[in-house]
Amino acid sequence: MTQYLVVIEMSGGTYSAFAPDLPGCVAAGDSPEEVERLLAEAIPQHIESLRAHGEPVPEPRSEARYVAV
Repeated sequence: MTQYLVVIEMSGGTYSAFAPDLPGCVAAGDSPEEVERLLAEAIPQHIESLRAHGEPVPEPRSEARYVAV
């Protein structure tokens, strides 16, 4: 099983999420849990679409870390 980094952001009371290694793969919803679930559903569909169009499927490369300031 491949794991892609997912970034969840809040803006104006709603949430959005994206996978940095899969440009264009995004989701929006009312809670962090909802956008995580929606993006988990969107990622396989996005990969399937890339393959169907003969596009390469990017390998996961992104990392996330917190920096204390």
